Amino acid sequence: MHNIKDIKNNFDQFKNSLKKRNVQINFDEIINLDQENRKLIQKKESLEKEKKDISKSKDQTLFEKSKEISIIIDKLSKEQSSVKLQLDVLLSNIPNIPLGDVPVGKDENSNVEVSKFNEKPNFDFIPKSHYEIGENLNMLDFDLATKTTGSRFVFVKNQLALLERALSNFMLDTHTQTNGYREISPPLMASDGTMFGTGQLPKFENDQFEIKLDDKNDRKFLIPTAEVILTNMVKDKIINIKDLPMRLVASTPCFRREAGSYGKDTKGMIRQHQFYKVELVSIVESNQCVSELERMTNCATMILDKLKLPYRKVILCTGDMGFSSEKTYDIEVWLPSENKYREISSCSSCGTFQARRMKSRYNNENKETAFVGTLNGSGLAVGRTLIAILENYQNSDGSIKVPQVLKPYMNNLDIITNN
Repeated sequence: MHNIKDIKNNFDQFKNSLKKRNVQINFDEIINLDQENRKLIQKKESLEKEKKDISKSKDQTLFEKSKEISIIIDKLSKEQSSVKLQLDVLLSNIPNIPLGDVPVGKDENSNVEVSKFNEKPNFDFIPKSHYEIGENLNMLDFDLATKTTGSRFVFVKNQLALLERALSNFMLDTHTQTNGYREISPPLMASDGTMFGTGQLPKFENDQFEIKLDDKNDRKFLIPTAEVILTNMVKDKIINIKDLPMRLVASTPCFRREAGSYGKDTKGMIRQHQFYKVELVSIVESNQCVSELERMTNCATMILDKLKLPYRKVILCTGDMGFSSEKTYDIEVWLPSENKYREISSCSSCGTFQARRMKSRYNNENKETAFVGTLNGSGLAVGRTLIAILENYQNSDGSIKVPQVLKPYMNNLDIITNN
């Protein structure tokens, strides 16, 4: 969330940056509300001072005037609270400002490929899709999930369930033992204040699964990503600089309504309402965000390198970035059946944007408090990694070779078959 002072002091920069993001903001309304808010505060403070002076006086004739002032102050307080709420709602819907090296563009067509890694498989047969492979193995059951729950769910069974668990454990072990992340097992529900902190609310409320409770003021949401709950671990805190950087990792189910995805990826596991993901979160000094983003992205791609999966690294343009991001790399894995790369990880620096919403600060070297920098990334999406293995490691008979690094997690299994 942006500070109104920063907006006013850097007005042209804000307007130009948001124009690059293809976002229309009514700055006139924001400035007018801020001015009205300040006027009401000044009036209230002036009357409070007058009331205080009267209280020091022994003149009883002023007693009635003091009562009148109290009524006016109460009215001004309610009016000011209403104006402040309107202002905060507008400010909370303004996205983060992109860094200067982010390519300008309208949508994903303007994203820029940085590099490609690992060779694509060369099949002497027409490669099948992951859902064809899984259904032929009798290990992915979409029809049963539709009957028990609804569309965009799946039963993962037998050796593919073992593969899914192996992937999660392999990712966690790599990030904790090699990459220096600390494992967390967090709650799978978040309050509305927590969702606000990382930017899911209020703008993206329709994308969330809300838990209906008896107390309507106690709102809970299923987490769309562990980023939400991990990042908010520093909410309302002042952190000692010696405790930075904080690097956290969690493997959790994630829940998304996919409200804007009607008709997209209706087959298979690409776009589900529930999926597993290993999430990376970093809390750093604000001037370390750029270097930490490169580090985090390398930690995510390490998993793909160990699995020997072909992928590419892409920098998102201004029009395709997430709401809270100032810079994002997407990592896209090769899917032979589609003959294209698909997103398997997104690594973002949010600068101090989320920290301002969460009121998360640290004591810097000058013993001054400053907002922390926050970063998040998938390390990786477990379901999509399973998809990539099914497609890139498939054999002509429909069986699947097990990647070498996963064999210790799968009882040294070499081949997944339906036998």
